Amino acid sequence: MKELPDYSRRGFMRTSALGLGAGMGLGLGSFEALAQTAGRDIGTGQTPPADPLERRAAGRPEPELNGTLRPTPPEQRLGWAVCGLGHFAQNYAIPAIARASEAKLTGLISGNRDKALGVASAWGVPEGSVYDYRMQALADNDAVHIVYVITPNAIHEENVIAALEAGKHVFCEKPFAHNSAAAQRMMDAAKAADRKIMIAYRAHFEPNNVALKEMVRKGELGDVWYATSDHHRPLDPLVERDQWRMVRDLAGGGSLMDIGIYSLNGLIWLLDEVPERLVATTFSPQTEDGRFGEIEAIGQVQLVFPSGRRASISSGYVADKKRIDLWGSRGVAVLDPATAYSGNKLTLSNADGQEMPTPSKASEQQFVGEIDHFSKGVRDGDEILTPAEMGLRDMRLLEAINVSAERGEWVEVNPDGTMR
Repeated sequence: MKELPDYSRRGFMRTSALGLGAGMGLGLGSFEALAQTAGRDIGTGQTPPADPLERRAAGRPEPELNGTLRPTPPEQRLGWAVCGLGHFAQNYAIPAIARASEAKLTGLISGNRDKALGVASAWGVPEGSVYDYRMQALADNDAVHIVYVITPNAIHEENVIAALEAGKHVFCEKPFAHNSAAAQRMMDAAKAADRKIMIAYRAHFEPNNVALKEMVRKGELGDVWYATSDHHRPLDPLVERDQWRMVRDLAGGGSLMDIGIYSLNGLIWLLDEVPERLVATTFSPQTEDGRFGEIEAIGQVQLVFPSGRRASISSGYVADKKRIDLWGSRGVAVLDPATAYSGNKLTLSNADGQEMPTPSKASEQQFVGEIDHFSKGVRDGDEILTPAEMGLRDMRLLEAINVSAERGEWVEVNPDGTMR
């Protein structure tokens, strides 16, 4: 691993002393000299004009932008309407659209008009751009280009198809649907409407995940023959946003469908390989409130890839953990947390020690990153990194996992996720 900087007290004090000495050694003449050079263009050696009016701080040359780009002018950004105004939409999705460089919030869709009008007032959305789930008259709103669907899994289909029929592109939360048949119908509707669908796999835009993906691509971990990915979070029946997750007809499954999809999709993406065989088990403990009466609490899957790689993934509705490990011959990489909304971390280790690279952007960039990516994809025709086809493949793989768990045996799958 790279040698870490000297952040010891001695090193810190030495650096501080040097800085203080430089400042304390300045006399009045030196300050006058600094004043003379303060307006000089750095690196040009040009002396500022004698005329005081021409020596003002205003009108300086274009500064360097530290690797960032100016946002697209508001009139050129694509308009987004958010469908479903629950906890995630109001705390993460809408604020991310407000921070985006290529998008702006221009519409809201909800089954609760009073709630929607309150949100509209807070975010400056006109009352005429607030719709119910039927989305009547949305087709006439040229200010909306993309609909972001954030509703329970089984409702995705009707929301997505309504948006497509209104002529809008769709950004759909994961999982794509509650089963592969619904996912296929949405894709067929998108083709008929000549519109795009992107799945909100935000980890593909999270800085630590992106850095690890690039390391694997470059072979910096060496040969990666084994990987693990574990995603767990407690399910709380007292919390409204968790109650629909307890109903199989709405959720399509339990922890595997809801959070285990991060384990599955994440490894496929990082390793750039779809498994060809898998075996799964599921388990649901008895609870007094019956929260796991219709869904699995724990899921565990063993994966075998065409290259020979092995992997183990798990999901759960009891503990709280989101971690990915890649075990390479030159080093081990650990994302922990891997897919949290913020604070994700990447740690690299080998026999010589470990280091924790600092990404150039915070984890929260994942939300803005995916929104800007789809906006540019729609406007400029760029390739969509997490398209509907990926979402459909993952739905098929989840169904194969459920079949394996029911049969208690290995199943073989194709690259598109269908069972052989």
